[in-house]
Amino acid sequence: MAKMLIMEDEFVSRNVLKEILSPYGSVDIAENGKQAIQQFEQALRRGERYDAVFLDIMVPEVDGQEVLRSLRELEQKHGITALVGAKIIMTTALGDFHNVKTAFKNQCEAYLIKPLDRDKVLSTLQELGIITSR
Repeated sequence: MAKMLIMEDEFVSRNVLKEILSPYGSVDIAENGKQAIQQFEQALRRGERYDAVFLDIMVPEVDGQEVLRSLRELEQKHGITALVGAKIIMTTALGDFHNVKTAFKNQCEAYLIKPLDRDKVLSTLQELGIITSR
């Protein structure tokens, strides 16, 4: 079973994503960027790394692009290399070239444009090796 984190400030989107993911593992929720960074760091300290992290870009406190950079820095500090780190999936309404390019430059593994649907989310998790079947 996978350990996953969702950073999403919008109630309906957060619950839809949690409902999709719950059958495949444990799902933690962060409603803003600050919470997501704290939860990610706490998990690393406990040795309970996340397999997948879903980041919305437009959230309060710290935006998703900055959270992405922070999570990769935390992994580096804990000796986790890019190939074995959490699979980070951007989930956003922002499909412009700049945001997509920035996210991949900062080492996200996937970029999903909202609205999200079950097939899109699960096929991405399958491609990333987080789940084996749906």
